[in-house]
Amino acid sequence: MSRQLVIGNKNLSSWSLRPWLALAKSGLPFEEVLVRLDLPETRATLQQYSPAGKVPVLIEEGVAIWDSLAIIEFVAEQMPVLWPIERMQRALARSLAAEMHSGFAALRSTMPMNINATGLKVEGTPEVQRDIARIQAVWEDCRARFGAGGPWLFGAFSAVDAMFAPVVTRFRTYGVAVSPVVQAYMDTVWNDPEMQRWIAGARAES
Repeated sequence: MSRQLVIGNKNLSSWSLRPWLALAKSGLPFEEVLVRLDLPETRATLQQYSPAGKVPVLIEEGVAIWDSLAIIEFVAEQMPVLWPIERMQRALARSLAAEMHSGFAALRSTMPMNINATGLKVEGTPEVQRDIARIQAVWEDCRARFGAGGPWLFGAFSAVDAMFAPVVTRFRTYGVAVSPVVQAYMDTVWNDPEMQRWIAGARAES
């Protein structure tokens, strides 16, 4: 196969989940290459795939594409359905994906992804609470504006759903209180067949 996606542990690697889910939902065939992130040789192994020495990495036609959002954009060039069709909706979706990509530092550091854990509790600092509130506001706004088209943020599945998918796992792991609208969206993500494939892989790692 000419397309490989190099990923880290499914239980922990939030950045790997994002392009994996986008690729899986796109329908494009790909071979999954899993590299454990907790071994002494991990860095050397990853540098065989990418000069950045990090996951994820997409190898297509012998060329390495790294960084989750870069991979998703590359895949979307072949499968434009990964972004909303309407121009202004697409611009908003890209803005939200970029915000997820570069923001929410407090949430990331305080509530790392751990699919196999439940009932974890962390200190709800003001910074973490602001991140949680912002994410819920984004999800509620998208569902209110575009919910008639389907259960995802922009109706149909799009790349922005892939970017926020790890947050769904975090909210579940850490027992974040959410509104009914947010819970319904989280259920959509969690119960998606492709997402369930990833979760099953994470379970198998424990």
